Amino acid sequence: MPDIRLPAETKYKTELDALAAHDSRPRPPGWRLSPRAVETYILGSDTPVGGVKISPKYVGDRSLVQVCIATLASDRALMLVGEPGTAKSWLSEHLCAAISGTSSLIIQGTAGTSEDHIKYAWNYALLLSLGPTPEALVPSPILRAMRAGQFARFEEVTRTSSEIQDALISLLSEKQVSIPELGRVESAQRGFNLVATANTRDRGVNEMSAALKRRFNFVTVPVVEDLEQELRIVTMREAELRSEYATGVPPSEELSRVLLTLFQELRRGVTLDGRTRVRPPETVLSTSEAISVLFNSAILAEQFGTGEVTSQELAASLLGAVSKERKEDEQALRDYMETVAKVRTGPWKSLYAESKKLLRR
Repeated sequence: MPDIRLPAETKYKTELDALAAHDSRPRPPGWRLSPRAVETYILGSDTPVGGVKISPKYVGDRSLVQVCIATLASDRALMLVGEPGTAKSWLSEHLCAAISGTSSLIIQGTAGTSEDHIKYAWNYALLLSLGPTPEALVPSPILRAMRAGQFARFEEVTRTSSEIQDALISLLSEKQVSIPELGRVESAQRGFNLVATANTRDRGVNEMSAALKRRFNFVTVPVVEDLEQELRIVTMREAELRSEYATGVPPSEELSRVLLTLFQELRRGVTLDGRTRVRPPETVLSTSEAISVLFNSAILAEQFGTGEVTSQELAASLLGAVSKERKEDEQALRDYMETVAKVRTGPWKSLYAESKKLLRR
């Protein structure tokens, strides 16, 4: 059976190989590609490289991507911050795939993340039989990255405890891991670095100390404000998901535009023309959430509908997304439908009618 989701370095291997074969620019120690080639891989290129089309992986500000790449070429770690669903993890994965050749050296930060997860642990069966030996050592993804001179990823740093964050300080400062049981210190090889992410909505969980912040260069990944840009992102990614999962039917551009307009107006609390104020829900209506709504609508239409995405499927998927965190957020959607969607023409009329049926339940 094929994998559900291939890592970036596998899925885009043809593109990465073509870029590497035609990359004549200088590369920092340990890098598979030069900074300029990394930029081309992330943002895509209209001109094929060695006959291979380089597709855009991130649709956004070029200068933001350049700052990320420049940071990783220095001795500073990179911290991507922003609202949930703004493609921080997506950008992190592709940066690591392009530069180190692997995006799999990853730690998912949670309240249960321990020092073992960021340094090393032990295979206790071998530890009992052999004692503290190199064979019994289980290196963390960060230690493996240090040994190989590669990048490690650390997701949701602010969800880890202050003790774990403090352990990161010394690791990033010294670029070393002490293993007293073996009487040795492991030093990072050239090419090692760390790409971390943090949600701005999680700042109240475990705020990073000033000392830890100084070890990172912070880059804020913004919410997409431009409707046309967000429409390109959502339609591109939704089409990729349909291809990967081999399910769903293509939604029309008209319905996709309606969905993205609704998302942007609810996020802003005002319609795009600035004439009508609306109450935004507390649920995060991110770009990734819009992708999920559209993809879910595509599956509903194929499996249970007419084979064409309509307002019925869109309304059903939309309601689940808006009321995901708080049932009260349904009222914000209800108000929007009555004050905005009701007076608009075209597919807005049918979306209003379908939403009204669902919200009445």
